[in-house]
Amino acid sequence: MTTTATVRIKLPAHLRKLAQVDSEVAVDVTEPATQRTVLDALERTYPVLRGTIRDHRTQRRRAFVRYFACEQDLSHAEPDDPLPEAVVRGTEPLLIVGAMAGG
Repeated sequence: MTTTATVRIKLPAHLRKLAQVDSEVAVDVTEPATQRTVLDALERTYPVLRGTIRDHRTQRRRAFVRYFACEQDLSHAEPDDPLPEAVVRGTEPLLIVGAMAGG
């Protein structure tokens, strides 16, 4: 039996505008829910976001994009590591945040 999870995602303002959404989005993924499966589902649902969060060719996170959930920085976690249980249950969102640089 295949189990699916509905994962909530909060996008930064510029990606919400690009995807033409007003607030957070939700995608269904087959468990275990991972960064890779969530981003694959997000890009399938909103094709305009392909290449904005991760590189087209390498599938690596873009340098100035960070992932957070449950008060944890998941940016350097492996793409196939399971997401926190609260994200999988839908009680907490996966945050995709544009990092700032400079001084």
